[in-house]
Amino acid sequence: MLAFLKARELKGVEFVTDSFYARTVQLDDCKGWIKVTQAKNKNALMVEFTHSLNPVLPALLSRVRDLFDVNARPDIINRHLRKDEVLRPLIAANPGTRVPGAFNGFETGLRAILGQQVTVKAATTIACRLVEAFCEPIVTPYPELGYLTPSPAKIAKASVGDLAKRGIVRARCKSIIALAQAHVSGELSLDGGNHHNPNATIERLAELPGIGPWTAHYIAMRALRWPDAFPKEDIAVLNNLGGVTAKRAEQMSQAWRPWRSYAVLHLWRRHAESLDHLKGERK
Repeated sequence: MLAFLKARELKGVEFVTDSFYARTVQLDDCKGWIKVTQAKNKNALMVEFTHSLNPVLPALLSRVRDLFDVNARPDIINRHLRKDEVLRPLIAANPGTRVPGAFNGFETGLRAILGQQVTVKAATTIACRLVEAFCEPIVTPYPELGYLTPSPAKIAKASVGDLAKRGIVRARCKSIIALAQAHVSGELSLDGGNHHNPNATIERLAELPGIGPWTAHYIAMRALRWPDAFPKEDIAVLNNLGGVTAKRAEQMSQAWRPWRSYAVLHLWRRHAESLDHLKGERK
């Protein structure tokens, strides 16, 4: 989980190491920071937070639970997915796999758009430029944490040129602004706890300019906490299913329902491990 979040770290807003996750927080008018670690002697998360967040503590803890997928039941999910011959060895290797969620839905939607057709590293670099340009500064004990997450209201008022000068393709600038405007207007709510009909939200997301099925399902998987999201066009998924077409992948995935998001995480992890292995051979 930490490795996944580290690769997508929004520098200035998030600080991820191999032992903890920390970030700045704004919920309603309350601002502060949190630090999440794993308890040493039991299977639990420990959350350290500033007293300024006490008034929103229930919402804060709910978002932490969503981020780390604490409510998942890997035993039930694995029992179903390991019936598939492709997934069985992946589950045996990583039986505790959970789906990294989102502490802030708009933040994850923004990152998803920036990640279209570019590497995770490139998307992270561009996202960090947006933080420096559009985010409110905050003082914390960590030098790595100095900004609040991007504000939908501020992004909604930005022009395409304002975003493009940060190295973002103009088409994606339009997508980001459209997403922010939909969020501000109340047309879209991208926080899992507020969601009752993820399929309708996926359809609404796909109607926004530049947001296709892959991006919509990725957002649903992480921000909406939808366990059955399936970005069938994902190249890593297709390759790890034997180089099949998106149509064939969709057919194969029917047997995994309603836990397709977890199947995707297993396939992504296999892809990442394969790349690591290739890098080792090239060295």
